[in-house]
Formats: sequence, structure tokens, C-alpha cells
Amino acid sequence: MTFNDNARVGGNRATRRGPGAGLVGGGIAGIGGLVILLFSLFTGGDLSGLLGGGIPEADQYWADNVQDYREPNLVIVDGSTPTQCGTASNQTGPFYCPPEETVYVDPTFFALLRQQFGATAGPLAQIYVLAHEYGHHIQNIAGIMQRYPNNGTGPDSNGVRTELQADCFAGAWVGSMTEQVDENGVPFLKAPTEVEIRDALDAAQTVGDDHIQQAAGQGVNPETWTHGSSEQRQRWFSTGYRDGYQACDTFAVSGSSL
Repeated sequence: MTFNDNARVGGNRATRRGPGAGLVGGGIAGIGGLVILLFSLFTGGDLSGLLGGGIPEADQYWADNVQDYREPNLVIVDGSTPTQCGTASNQTGPFYCPPEETVYVDPTFFALLRQQFGATAGPLAQIYVLAHEYGHHIQNIAGIMQRYPNNGTGPDSNGVRTELQADCFAGAWVGSMTEQVDENGVPFLKAPTEVEIRDALDAAQTVGDDHIQQAAGQGVNPETWTHGSSEQRQRWFSTGYRDGYQACDTFAVSGSSL
């Protein structure tokens, strides 16, 4: 697990929706809280002692770099639940709903990722997937989504550029968390090992449009792409991880450089 068990992360409540809905413990919000939440959901471990009060320090990276930053809401999906952006379930996978400023995640999605696409989907890969959705929140509150609205599918579309930028933002956040510390000076994330980085890149490869088309027995058709190829998704995550969010302007490069 790349999360530093000695770090303290505070925050607000995450809510659960769907059959058996209820509150998922106190003090869980933001990406730092998501890491704790995932660990608890997948291992059954009790990390409640790590949760403090106030704004989670793991949000500080974006608060320092995004004007008028505010945290997204988090909904843990139990089965399925309606949203303003369609139904949230493990079939749709984790997603961000802009008008609600909310990240939805069904934790069983990661088991499907392993079963259907052969991804390892270890802890860092799970963090990558959720940090990607958090990246969409940054795009929303920073006005990027509004400047570059959906203009259809294709390898050079705004949709693909939006998704690749979110991958880059995810890499930037993961890289920053090895430097962000709690009030006691303890880093939130331990430096990922090479194996963990490969696991995260494997997850990015698995959700590439070309890989999904091939897994479905279809021919690769870039004109239908909405998220980018496996290679692109891996590369932009690596770019953010290595160079930070400043290197993530996917809208400033040519289509051949995406």
C-alpha cells in the first residue's frame, strides 16, 4: 500500500447511495480520504484513527495551484444510483459529474477491471483511477471544461484532450503526495516502487480506447475514441508524475503530439 499509514488526513463526510445506503464513517473526503476509504473497503482495515478534523491536507496541492479551489463531493455507490449525469454503477466505472461537483465510485469496479481486462488494479492503480476523476473536478472549477466543450469523438477531439489532461493531473497529484506532509511532517504517500508505478500504468493501458476496442473483438477505430489510446494515457500520466500539473496542457499541443 503506498498510503503512509502514519499520516493523518481529515475532511468531511462521504455519503453512500444505493441499496443499504448510509454514511461511510466520518472524516473522509478529498483524494487523501479516498485512499483511506479504498484501503478500508478492500481490506476491512480500520483506519479511523488516522482521520482528523478540518480540511484534508491532501487537498493542499490543488488548493495551492487552483484559484478559489473547493473540494468535490464523494458518493460511494452501492449497486447503482441516479445522478444528473446518468446512472452510476460498477459498469459505468468511477466518474465525475460536473453539475453536482461530485465523484461517484463503486468499489467493485476494480474487481471488474481485473476480471474483464486483466489489470492488476493494485492500490496505486486504484489511486490513479480516482485521482483522474479528481482531475476532472479541477478542470470544471478552473473553467477548462467550459473553454473546451465536447465537440464529438476522434483522436483530436476535446473529449480526448480532456481525458488525457485528467490523466496528467492524476500523475501530478500522485507525484506531489510524496512531498505533501501532515501536521507532524509525515508524507501522505510513500514514494511508489517501480512495481507500483507499472501497476498504475497498466491500469492506464487497460482503459485506453484502442485496448477496450480490441478486448471487445472490434477493430481499432480512432474516430470513435473518447479517452485516448493506451499509450497516450500512460504517457500523459507519466508526464504529470514527472513534471507536475504545469506540463498538462493537452489543449496546447497538436493532434500528432497528443
